[in-house]
Amino acid sequence: MEEQSAGFILADYAVFSSMLLVSMSIGLFQALKKRPGDATADDFFTGGRSMPAVPVGLSLCASFMSAVQVLGVPSEASRYGFKFLYMCLGQSISSLLTAYLFLPVFFRLGITSANQYLKMRFGRGMQLLGSIQFLVATLLYTGIVIYAPALILNQATGLNMWVSLFSTGIICTLYTTLGGMKAVIWTDVFQIIVMLAGFVAIFIHGTILVGGPAMVLEIARNGSRINFNDFSVDPRQRYSFWSLSVGGASVWLSMYGVNQAQVQRYISCRTEKDAQWALLVNQVGLCLIVSSAATCGIVMFAYYINCDPLMSGRISAPDLSMAYFVLDIFRNHPGFPGLFLACAYSGTLSTASTSINAMAAVTMEDLLRPRLRLMTQKKLILISKGLSLLYGVGCITVAALSSLLDWGVLQGSFTVMGVVSGPILGVFILGMFVPAANRLGAFSGIIVGFCVSLWLAVGSTLYPPSEETMGVLPFYTGGCGPSNITLNSSHPQDQHSISTLPYPDDQGGLLDFYSLSYLYFGAMATGSVILVGLIVSYATGPTKRIDIKEGLLWWDLDKKQVEVLSKHRGDEVTDEPQFVPLMEMHKEETKEEEY
Repeated sequence: MEEQSAGFILADYAVFSSMLLVSMSIGLFQALKKRPGDATADDFFTGGRSMPAVPVGLSLCASFMSAVQVLGVPSEASRYGFKFLYMCLGQSISSLLTAYLFLPVFFRLGITSANQYLKMRFGRGMQLLGSIQFLVATLLYTGIVIYAPALILNQATGLNMWVSLFSTGIICTLYTTLGGMKAVIWTDVFQIIVMLAGFVAIFIHGTILVGGPAMVLEIARNGSRINFNDFSVDPRQRYSFWSLSVGGASVWLSMYGVNQAQVQRYISCRTEKDAQWALLVNQVGLCLIVSSAATCGIVMFAYYINCDPLMSGRISAPDLSMAYFVLDIFRNHPGFPGLFLACAYSGTLSTASTSINAMAAVTMEDLLRPRLRLMTQKKLILISKGLSLLYGVGCITVAALSSLLDWGVLQGSFTVMGVVSGPILGVFILGMFVPAANRLGAFSGIIVGFCVSLWLAVGSTLYPPSEETMGVLPFYTGGCGPSNITLNSSHPQDQHSISTLPYPDDQGGLLDFYSLSYLYFGAMATGSVILVGLIVSYATGPTKRIDIKEGLLWWDLDKKQVEVLSKHRGDEVTDEPQFVPLMEMHKEETKEEEY
């Protein structure tokens, strides 16, 4: 194969461009389909709360399946084995907990921003803290998510990095701004189909080249990749049954149970039952994508059994493995590398559009709406679209600034989300399931939880564990021959090192603690919030159950009406109890602030 053939040809760009064009067309269709006279700002963010379960479920699934996962999961499965499929168990646990614990509370309150709950339970200060924390983390994460595939695919395909970066950001921003939540959801449906199609094509062709499914399994078994019996309780091991099921459940619960990007989707369903079905569809889709990606990683290992590209120096980072594999096996099949690029970018578009719409919703509902009470719905929609555009530009800016970083952007994306998601989950658990939790306890808990997660993230970054400690499986290079394909990242150091310091394998103490699997970071932060929140709440005087409005605790969900005391009616205040539907509670809260 010639050196230049490693790049894209016209057929590949045609396939990739078609995917972007369809995504843009869906956004334009949803924008033109709506009748402006009937639209409200709430409709823009929730799709009019009338979306069917299946597209919402597929959208939930696509939201966090960015190019980071499209490129990263196959690499992880190849390096650590098929036990990575236990991640599906962790995802299933989180989906069940979300469907039956968190979703009913949010849905019955009829809120648009998950942080509105924090205001109703712990006051305006906690709402602002949650909102700002979410906005900063999501903006950074989304910028890195846009930049990461642009960097890797630039190295893998020769596609100009800045063209890919700005085309991704601009197209995603436009269809999110024009079409709102409906455009995001229906575009996600298309993009997840593209992602699955890419994985299927890679799996089928790669398996044929290896010699069939039986040969793939035999090679994988001989190479210790079929390792479902790994029940090690060593928390330093990157992946085991326990880290993937327990730690994975905690990570996914923080992203699906209380994350605004996901809450905003399932409250857009017609009914609570539809929202629960959407989470079930989401779980099926997640397992399909993770299984497909992990299976492609095993096929990739079998294909390179005698000459691993990373060990032989043909690629400079594990995350380049999938791109190298696709270019290698499809070098004589024009258009298929373009399908892989479309597959990776579908994940990025989905994640970015999700984040942009969610950030706009949080800004409108938590920060601006209290000051815009007299504004017409038409103007509110214009402001909402302007916010989507503003955050889209912000994400592109962060993506551009990411090129100045000296460490791996993929690890950076996990670090950013890990630091913020765990503590927020802890606060929501305190609010919904611990009646005694008070405002001071919640604030103390989230501060301690944030410090714990930040400390673990920084420590594990400066003192990363060795490959032996993490459990990286052996690779082989005995059959390597000459090759004209070489993929190098823009930084000479390994993708998983960020200004790393020497770290002996056997050194214990605090440094050994930094070797903890990253899947446990969120669980430790969440646990810290709950523990500190309980201690401080009981020490300073626990909240009395009677002082908490019914509907804010999960234990009250069987009650169909809510008693709301001391409502303002004009200039008159009455202590006579009123009964209102749960859906109206946040509207009553809003009205109180007007006076």
